[in-house]
Amino acid sequence: MFFGEKYHHGCFNHTMISGEKLQKVLARTGAGSRRAVETWIEAGRISVDGVRATLGQRVTGTENIRIDGQPITLRATAARRRVLLYHKPEGEVCTRSDPQGRPTIYEHLPLTRNSRWVSVGRLDINTSGLIILTTDGELANRLMHPSHALEREYAMRVLGPVDEETRKRLCTQVDLEDGPARFERLTDAGGEGANHWYHGVLKEGRHREVRRLWESQGIQVSRLMRIRFGPVALPRDLRRGRWEEASPEVVNTLLKLVHMVDTSPPKNQHPARKESHKEVHKEVHKAAHKAAHKESQKRPIRPMHNADGHRR
Repeated sequence: MFFGEKYHHGCFNHTMISGEKLQKVLARTGAGSRRAVETWIEAGRISVDGVRATLGQRVTGTENIRIDGQPITLRATAARRRVLLYHKPEGEVCTRSDPQGRPTIYEHLPLTRNSRWVSVGRLDINTSGLIILTTDGELANRLMHPSHALEREYAMRVLGPVDEETRKRLCTQVDLEDGPARFERLTDAGGEGANHWYHGVLKEGRHREVRRLWESQGIQVSRLMRIRFGPVALPRDLRRGRWEEASPEVVNTLLKLVHMVDTSPPKNQHPARKESHKEVHKEVHKAAHKAAHKESQKRPIRPMHNADGHRR
């Protein structure tokens, strides 16, 4: 399902003579997402060599960089980059702290040193399933960026019958309050009685988009679970509220997908053997479709517990 490739990726490379933008460098260390770092720069929380940082400022890695007065160590991130797969249960929020005191996904994650976990997207409190987290903020930012249009696949239990015309509308275009939306694919996954399961694929992650798509057709979603993000599927043996470290093959697949791998040929290698971005996309999307097809051949993914918490 996954494939890997040897790579070399450091915090700085030989081509970066003029430096990199500060927000990009800090995001890669895991200090926060690029968007969060930009907000901190605008708020005056970051300094470079004792001077307040400015948005778009470039650094080479030799500077004394501080966030809220605390020094930040800029080290090569490839050796300490970590990626986790977390099975979020219903009832948890994806923020680091919650004013209402609700449990957060970060309470269950392992501690990190000189970095912190950055989630690749979020799931609302009533949605369960796969969340990818990483200590590499730049990787998280690229995986979430709309330009990559990574697939998100969901298992959805809806109440009431869904006719063919409704399914066609959901896969063509539905006008929501924040713009048009649709499922890339919508497949029947079985069910009995009033409840029926479907698997749906989106290429974006707007707030409550899956639920709002169904609600636009007068249909309520009673259970919702994300089972795949890009080429990474939710492991079937990963229990709710638990995490597992992503394998090097999975990490390399994600890096290739967002062009964070040095694909230039080694010295003395003919340039014709260099792998193009088009070939990388073709290979990765082929793996994603293969994973989706493999999942569709298995029994539908459904929660193992009823709404009252009892095992089925």
